[in-house]
Amino acid sequence: MKRLALVAALFAACGVASAQDLLIRNATVHTAGARGTLQHADVLVKGGRIAAVGNGLSAGNAQVVDAQGRPLTPTLFGGITDIGVEEVSGESATVDETLALGSGASDMQVRPEFDVTLAYNPDSVLVPVARVEGIGWTTLAAGSKAGGSFIGGQGGTVRLDGSLDAIGPRVLFVTLGGDGASLSGSSRAAQWMLLDQLIDEVRGRIPQDSRFALLTPAGRTTLAKYFGGGGRVVVRIQRAADILRLLRWSKQRGVSIALLGATEGWKVAPQIAAAGVPVFVDALADLPADFDELGATLENAARLDAAGVRVSFSQSGDASHNARKIRQLAGNAVANGLPWEAALAGLTAVPANAFGIGGELGTIAVGQRADLVLWSGDPLDVANVAQQVWMDGRAIPMRSRQTELRDRYLHPDNGLPRAYPNDAR
Repeated sequence: MKRLALVAALFAACGVASAQDLLIRNATVHTAGARGTLQHADVLVKGGRIAAVGNGLSAGNAQVVDAQGRPLTPTLFGGITDIGVEEVSGESATVDETLALGSGASDMQVRPEFDVTLAYNPDSVLVPVARVEGIGWTTLAAGSKAGGSFIGGQGGTVRLDGSLDAIGPRVLFVTLGGDGASLSGSSRAAQWMLLDQLIDEVRGRIPQDSRFALLTPAGRTTLAKYFGGGGRVVVRIQRAADILRLLRWSKQRGVSIALLGATEGWKVAPQIAAAGVPVFVDALADLPADFDELGATLENAARLDAAGVRVSFSQSGDASHNARKIRQLAGNAVANGLPWEAALAGLTAVPANAFGIGGELGTIAVGQRADLVLWSGDPLDVANVAQQVWMDGRAIPMRSRQTELRDRYLHPDNGLPRAYPNDAR
């Protein structure tokens, strides 16, 4: 009851949802930036941006929320997901994240110009489900099905505030190793051959009209950006030996990469750190799912961080419908040796910087978007909840389809209509 009373008080203090000038007072402010954690601090929001962070700030005409010492963080990164481009995984008409234009390896279609963000639906029911859990943004992945290519296409970052368009630069998604073998002639060795051919095409060493060419003109233009070091390439990869080859290849070719998965990344952590490559791990991967993941360990994130790697998180499996579990990943990484501040940065500043939006999201600092979450307690402890989310300083309704179904059916005498009238039974 105390928690519900606090939430009600927060809504009353915030006024209408469109209010943008806001003072959150007396919070434990986890800035996820250079200032670290500030005790009994205030955050002032004006015009949807953070105007000041400190103690004893004047509210002026801003609405005031008393945080009562509770944790305040930036909105969290939901991981690399399909939120908004997948509604029901078993219904193909609602699934837009993958591309398959060919019928087999012999007519493989390499279409890096495919941009999955053009299918994003900000009205997806998955958006508020994630948002009420403190998830404010996610990076959409592009992939391929059988008959596609290990070059999945482009994705990008979306804020879960109802906006239609992605923010920041696009990201190219590539799958290497055992996971990509079926998309590259049934051999991981073929992946390096094909990657080098694609570079030859981009640089004009293979004519566009060659019968061996794999790219369309638009595909050449797209890959020229990423293979020239001008865009981030996220590579799903697991095995240590494959990671080492990728680090070598990306350095020789001038390609800016990030690793997704990297289950055996801890084995080559010093090399990853030396290359300055960020890594997105599933901190719950403790058993080998296949032969590329024989070195799986719950200490992967901690060992990578200890070597100096910038570590973030992303779930394997159904990340879109369970984005809330990203906090569980981070919390388990802490339980297995990752420093708490590094885990929070892995949900905020690290992915924001990796995807080129660090000037907008990921920290509580002057000039940043006022995308904030007030928590009931430690946000990396799943026993705690997001009590209020603000985006651009606007209080977001803490409701989703799941909470509405709960409220409808938890108490049969709540006055809400049943799904079916009695005479239909």
